This record gives sequence, C-alpha cells and structure tokens, in this order.
Amino acid sequence: MASSREYLNFILDQLSEVKGVSKRAMMGEYLIYVCGTLIGGIYDDSFLIKPVSAALERLPGAALAEPYPGAKKLLAVDKLDDKGFLKELLEAVAEEIAASK
Repeated sequence: MASSREYLNFILDQLSEVKGVSKRAMMGEYLIYVCGTLIGGIYDDSFLIKPVSAALERLPGAALAEPYPGAKKLLAVDKLDDKGFLKELLEAVAEEIAASK
C-alpha cells in the first residue's frame, strides 16, 4: 500500500521547523532527508526513522517496524503532535548519522 499525499503533507507540515528537510518519492513511499542525510521515511502512512541511539533515547518503547518485507527495521515515530520535539529528534538523528559516516 502506498502512502497518501495527505499523510505526506501532514508530516511535512509537522517537520516545518526542521531546517533542511526534503523528501524523495520512492515507489509510492517517501524518503525523508535532513540536510542531505537520509533519516527515515514515510511507509504505509507511518513515519519511520533509523533506530540510532539519539532516536532510541528520545522514543523509549517505540515499536520497530519493517518499512517493506525484508528491509531493516525502523523506529515508528508516534509522537507527531509536537513540532518542537520532532525538530529536536530529527536534528539529533541526522547529526548522529552524519557523524558516523
């Protein structure tokens, strides 16, 4: 099942305070980048991010989900109503991923 344009627009609106957010369509789903760093994506109308330590610390108890069969599991972001929290989360995740390269 592909993600809806409405859900994409909702997530992009919630991430509007994060500098450098961009998306890339990929087979009915959307990859999400922060300043050119892939941090996760939108899959089946769910927002999933890489389960790096910065994400695990900020989302304790969050579920891991496969974005598609056979893929590495990603962390489900369910705290979508707080733009400030999402800004802090995505910037920390992007910084950790970029630093590990």
